[in-house]
Amino acid sequence: MNTDDERPISRTGQANMRFDDAPDRFRSGHSGDRFSGASGVLFEQAMAQTRMAICLCDPNQDDMPIVFANRAFRRLTGYSEEETVGRNCRFLQGPKTDPEPVARIREAIANEDVVVVELLNYRKNGTTFWNALHLGPIYNDDGELVYFFGSQWDVSDVRAARAEERHAKEMARELSHRMKNMFAVISGIVNVTGRVRGIQGEAAEINARIQALGRAYETTLDDASSGSIDIGEAIRAVLLPYDRDAERLVLTGNGVRMPFTIISIVGLILHELAANATKHGAWSSDEGRVSVDWRPSEDGSALAITWREKGGPHVDASAINPGTGTAIVDRLLATGRGTIEREWSKDGLAATITVPARKSG
Repeated sequence: MNTDDERPISRTGQANMRFDDAPDRFRSGHSGDRFSGASGVLFEQAMAQTRMAICLCDPNQDDMPIVFANRAFRRLTGYSEEETVGRNCRFLQGPKTDPEPVARIREAIANEDVVVVELLNYRKNGTTFWNALHLGPIYNDDGELVYFFGSQWDVSDVRAARAEERHAKEMARELSHRMKNMFAVISGIVNVTGRVRGIQGEAAEINARIQALGRAYETTLDDASSGSIDIGEAIRAVLLPYDRDAERLVLTGNGVRMPFTIISIVGLILHELAANATKHGAWSSDEGRVSVDWRPSEDGSALAITWREKGGPHVDASAINPGTGTAIVDRLLATGRGTIEREWSKDGLAATITVPARKSG
């Protein structure tokens, strides 16, 4: 009798209701397997109530037929108990089933071993599903092989997610390759223009900004498809090249995820601050140090970056004439509705930057 009805079972009555009478029938027909007493009750309850698809196959019969299949198995495959019991599990295979995992199953059975494989199976109605099959031997008290236990899990959604992730990574690698070429072409144009017009110094400054942007983007492309990135990876990529002896830069931010759209602003601002520190600030002195921290704003709507220099030459704030870098930073932040607060002390520049975290799309 097939009892695979789809009626919902209330949570309060769940403990006292038999979901499936197939385990009881199996026990009554296989009493010699010592599924009796407390063990028998445990087997019946576990097989009847679990939502995991489970079957038992008898390796001591010709073609190792299924001798038990619980309700979850029948619902997963669409086959009734009468259509399942007595058949080898291969009836779930079809024209697109990969022979490699099937061969691994045969090998595990021959060696009385445990195996976990993923293979494409077919339901009764012809639709396919990816089956994560866990197969293993069961022995009686005398150490004799009596069954092979199989649990099936429909991992079609998991496989689809993996495929989408692989596709996103492949696209990111291709985009990274094209982006490198694009930055190289732009850099080449800037260099040629600088030589032709006799402005090699200005061209070098522009190229430094281009390279900083390239590093910021390259490190985050794999993550960009999710819509947010670990902004720390971009910050590190921009700033680490300026730390020539790996002891003059301290980065204390970690694990902050932000929209991909803020990379350009963050990358260029940090490049300008680092370039200024190299020419005029802390990094122009052998003893100079820079510490950078980043974290979300209190309401999560912006990225807050703290830049602090120590050990550089004394700077007279009143004598500072804003240059191109300052103008770039201010313009970028004004365009993105961000802010920067600068404070010069005897230790060097301290700056607090906020960059609004606008969602992409």
